[in-house]
Amino acid sequence: MKKWIDLRSDTVTRPTPAMRKAMSEAEVGDDVFGEDPTVNRLQERVAQMLGKEAALFVPSGTMANQLAIKSHTQPGDEVVIEATSHPYNFEGGGGAVLSGIQFHCLKGIRGILDASQIEEAIRPDDHHFPVTRLICLENTHNRGGGSIYPADKMTEIYRLATSKGLSVHLDGARLWNASVASGVSPHEYGQWADSVSVCLSKGLGAPIGSLVAGSKKFVDRVHRFRKMFGGGMRQVGIIAAAGLYALDHHLERLKEDHQNAKRLAVGLKELKGVSLDPKHVETNIVIFDVTETGKTGPQIAEAMKRHGILIHPFGKTQIRLVTHLDVTEEAVETALRAFEEVLGKK
Repeated sequence: MKKWIDLRSDTVTRPTPAMRKAMSEAEVGDDVFGEDPTVNRLQERVAQMLGKEAALFVPSGTMANQLAIKSHTQPGDEVVIEATSHPYNFEGGGGAVLSGIQFHCLKGIRGILDASQIEEAIRPDDHHFPVTRLICLENTHNRGGGSIYPADKMTEIYRLATSKGLSVHLDGARLWNASVASGVSPHEYGQWADSVSVCLSKGLGAPIGSLVAGSKKFVDRVHRFRKMFGGGMRQVGIIAAAGLYALDHHLERLKEDHQNAKRLAVGLKELKGVSLDPKHVETNIVIFDVTETGKTGPQIAEAMKRHGILIHPFGKTQIRLVTHLDVTEEAVETALRAFEEVLGKK
């Protein structure tokens, strides 16, 4: 089988041998009855890390976000969200179908909003308008190039929400990356949101799984909707064990992914027609514009594939690269040499 250097996403990681061993030895039970001890340990661990009363294990990040939105809202409500965010763009219209809400999209800077923008978007108390009920944030922000939400901005937004009687949900699929890069603990980030979703199958390298955390009352409501959405699982400790292993062994190593992403950005900056600012690469995502190369993103992706490198074009003019635990320093240098052959030096 051909060995690719896969920079399309951090979701392509495979369980390490040690993680597989932990999975094979996991103690299991029926999680629908709340009797899987490994799942229970994972839920307690993540809740504690995020400073929340409870957490619930679910199959995917999309389900985690949609369960949170459903649990915070009523049909007809409005959710304020950044225009390039994941719950709005990449979750299959779930907000409309599953929760009957509409999104009020605001354009941020690399995915980051100011409290003042959100305050202007909150609807007045008038029967002509939908009820503003929830604010959704994303940290790190995928389409923002792995941008980290500044702690002071999250604090201001949460205080605004509290003053207006609104809730805040944090899509923290890559919150682990934000925490390692910024030095702000997951617990501290968690205090600026009423609910938090976190993913185990991206930078942490587990094969599947996310969690939703919040108050006990909120998570009980999430649990009800998980059942409704078909997300109840049985002897799922086999998967939860991978998450526990990842939290023990793969958190601190995320800084290696961040260093590799920075190296990619610095190297790409030297190539013909590539537009990006390496200062904007804060975590493990590199997004760059290829308009001036004279080639489209899909054309470059096809050329790179012939060199054994898999990349992800964002439409015609942008490309996203994501580093992860299966991408070594050597692989980064190999990818840069391939990019140079495809695009040429400045």
